[in-house]
Amino acid sequence: MVVDAARELLAEAERADERRLLALTGDRDACVAAAADVLEALPLPLTGTTLVSTRDALACEHVDVRNADALLGTTRYAVVFDAHDDCRPNALGRVVGAVDGGGLLVLLAPPLDDWPARRDRFDDGLAVPPFDVDDVTGRFRRRLVDALRAHPGIAVYDVDAAELLRDGLTDPAPRIDEPLPDPPADAAFPDAAYEACLTGDQVDALAAFEALGDPPAAVVAEADRGRGKSSAAGLAAACLARDGLDVLVTAPSRRSAGELFARAGELLDALGERRDGGDGVVEAARGGRVRFAKPPEAAALPGDPDAVFADEAAAIPVRLLEGLLDCERLAFTTTVHGYEGAGRGFDVRFRDRLAGSDHGVVDVTLAAPIRYAAGDPVEAWAFRALMLDARPAVDPLVAGATSEDARYEAVDAETLAADEHLLREVFGLLVYAHYRTEPDDLARLLDAPNLAVRALTHDGHVASVCLLAREGGLDADLRAAMYEGERVKGNMIPDVLTSQLRDEAAAVPVGYRVLRIATHHAVRSRGLGSRLLAEVREEFDGDADWLGVGYGATPELLSFWRENGYSTVHLSTTRNDASGEYSAVMLDPLTHLGDRLHDRHADWFADRVTGVFSDALDDLDPDVARAALRACDATPALPLSADDWRVVAGAAHGPGMYSVDPEPFRRLATAHLVGGDRDLLSDREERLLVAKLLQARPWDAVADDLGFHSTSQAMRALGDALRPLVEEYGTDAARDELRRFTE
Repeated sequence: MVVDAARELLAEAERADERRLLALTGDRDACVAAAADVLEALPLPLTGTTLVSTRDALACEHVDVRNADALLGTTRYAVVFDAHDDCRPNALGRVVGAVDGGGLLVLLAPPLDDWPARRDRFDDGLAVPPFDVDDVTGRFRRRLVDALRAHPGIAVYDVDAAELLRDGLTDPAPRIDEPLPDPPADAAFPDAAYEACLTGDQVDALAAFEALGDPPAAVVAEADRGRGKSSAAGLAAACLARDGLDVLVTAPSRRSAGELFARAGELLDALGERRDGGDGVVEAARGGRVRFAKPPEAAALPGDPDAVFADEAAAIPVRLLEGLLDCERLAFTTTVHGYEGAGRGFDVRFRDRLAGSDHGVVDVTLAAPIRYAAGDPVEAWAFRALMLDARPAVDPLVAGATSEDARYEAVDAETLAADEHLLREVFGLLVYAHYRTEPDDLARLLDAPNLAVRALTHDGHVASVCLLAREGGLDADLRAAMYEGERVKGNMIPDVLTSQLRDEAAAVPVGYRVLRIATHHAVRSRGLGSRLLAEVREEFDGDADWLGVGYGATPELLSFWRENGYSTVHLSTTRNDASGEYSAVMLDPLTHLGDRLHDRHADWFADRVTGVFSDALDDLDPDVARAALRACDATPALPLSADDWRVVAGAAHGPGMYSVDPEPFRRLATAHLVGGDRDLLSDREERLLVAKLLQARPWDAVADDLGFHSTSQAMRALGDALRPLVEEYGTDAARDELRRFTE
């Protein structure tokens, strides 16, 4: 029976150029056997079929669930996803997109009635200490089950009862193919490029990319997944390279830009103008090329490229995208909805900065799917089940929200699971606010026992939201294991303080880390984020020992968190691979135990940071360093001897030299930046303190970076900056020394 049902399902998928989903539910071995029967009976080439499972059980390609990203950018006739041992939402999102039109997604699952109550390997990951897997709920799994039972195009077969519960047939109307439009009459790109387009939307997108021929120009191509935007970008990149331009491509990974490079290479091959570039570079006969760099590297525009293409820009941090604005030819492709589109910093924040640049901006949207027909039911199911199309409330619903009138609410996971509109607004706001929010995060939101959601609402709609993670409160054995190098899930701040900063007692206090905080773009700059944090502090005061946060440090964010009572206790010594930023850890103590934790780490940070800035953080942006020190609630010691003060005062205005003993200068600079009068020095003078005294950068680099005309001018500026510091913080003897050269 299952083979007959699968045969009808596949035949309808082929007629409609859509995908269909066959869910085989029940005992795992029986599900695998049924899947094997289906694959053997149906005209599905095994070379185009993949099993995604924790075990290799079928006569086709096997990919482990944890490696499902290997299917991104690939096309398969059929994918069998085994969800018995590891139902990982990210993996499910990846495999759905790999199935081609006319193909079949086969889902192997436990009995649907029992599935939400079962725990698997993904659930093990949600059980962060001190919780265990019994504390994990099955709300996300219930969501999957409900969607399987409700959506068209999905057949459900119970292998234990040998019963077809749903046939999944939709009887779609015949489709009429529309002819492709002709290339623009005055097209600058060759006809072969337009002939390589598969839809009219791709033709329009390629024509839009021609604007790059008249710089400064930027093109933004938006589409849902599978609409061919990366292919169109690849054709455009090849055309520019054919004209001798150096095209730099950046994307979250080289593999995710594979489609762009493939289309670029194919077009140059078709034109007979490709030569071997080596090392993954697509090179054109006239010397142009298409090459790749990771986002942190690309932001520095290595090799001074003629054009930059940011593929899947929604998944690249805004700070790195801003670094591209110095290039005159820019192209951005971004997924509106779908797995790669999670993270809307591009739409919400970067688009304003792009509009304010010198670039003429051309927008183009691609709507027609390429690999399957529009209205594909499996795409609709995935969007619903994984909430790939989640959006915040529309602007008018929250436009009247103010920090005074908004209502503070604790939103529990059961309420979210039962209220689809509320869940979409909460998750949609989290997606829009962060460059990396994934389907796994939806499951965490619904099922993880350590997470809590707090929101500000206006007329029942979410205007601001924060996601909190409980951390700490760990037993002695676990604290000892962490201290000795064992990684403990879901306890980021205690882990950093224990394993890196060697504080075995750091995991005794209980805290809540702010994982995400987001305010609706229609009501930003009204104080809603600060009001939300204040409400969280009031609610948890006494029930937790601290509030904390860890994030990619920027001057603006450091100032925001400092203004809301958080204090710097650590800066990471390596850059985040995705954001290219150093991370800051900040605490806001709530109890005496929290005070003790904060004070010992804030004081130590202020004491040790001079050595860190001159070593691992010698390339940190001086403005980030200034903001991190300003946000540290500590009183650093200033144990300068009489000899130290004479050296400092002598260098401030006289024959003394900084280089004979840099340490007193560093101590003085740190004391000022942590707790000193902000009006005492100008911003550039404080940058000079950081770059020269704390980071020990060479004088010529300091002069160049800070805009001094010469090294000698920078040296004199340091002396000018030291004088008010000696007057403010020096001893009487130090001030006397200074006056010897000023009176």
